Amino acid sequence: MPHVSVVIITYNEEANIRAALESANWAGETVVLDSFSTDKTVEICREYTDKVYQEAWRGFSGQKARAVSLASNDWVFVLDSDERFTPELAAEIKRLTASDPDYDGYRCARRNHFMGREIKYGGWYPDYSVRLFDRRKGRFGDRAVHEAVVVDGAAGTLVNPMLHFTYSGVSDYLVRMDRYSSLAADELKKAGRQASATDMLFRPPLTFIKMFFMKQGFRDGMHGLVIALLYAFYTFSKYAKLWEMGEKKQ
Repeated sequence: MPHVSVVIITYNEEANIRAALESANWAGETVVLDSFSTDKTVEICREYTDKVYQEAWRGFSGQKARAVSLASNDWVFVLDSDERFTPELAAEIKRLTASDPDYDGYRCARRNHFMGREIKYGGWYPDYSVRLFDRRKGRFGDRAVHEAVVVDGAAGTLVNPMLHFTYSGVSDYLVRMDRYSSLAADELKKAGRQASATDMLFRPPLTFIKMFFMKQGFRDGMHGLVIALLYAFYTFSKYAKLWEMGEKKQ
């Protein structure tokens, strides 16, 4: 049996979690840390693993770090509820961890999907992040959003990507964008940043230009156009909320 623990955090993920757990059935164990879901998430998880825990939300980094601490194996792979292992990726991880890996952590690419279609441009691929790591030598940094694993040494790169079935549509993006832009604005505030009119006027169109033209989002057609516009709006929202925070202090 592979000496790898797959770690997942959840909150009201009944629409996604079964497919994620099915794709992780190759692992030595699966650990789920739930934040008191009110749907059938926990019930579904317990069909696949007896290592299902519930604890209060402590932020993305804190919650994932806590979930990793509940694993039995030193090597862990942190999977989101809307992500899936492919058979090729699972086989690569099993083969890699069966001996002494060359690195303490490994980046994994994601094949991202929006509204059921794979998005290949606009910066959405390969979208690398460290997901497989030796928990004795890697940890989550202290960030409220866009949390990332930091390993003590150099990180390697897995050949095979995972699948990511992100935003199901525009409404789904806007709901989550409200939360993420608030977290991002709070991160900027903690770093001592203040929002200016220049930020709100120029950063959103620069985001659009970067994604749609420089990173060739136009090659994804209307999907690429909508994504670039939504990200531009996210950028505006983030700096507008940062400005609002400053106004409330006065």
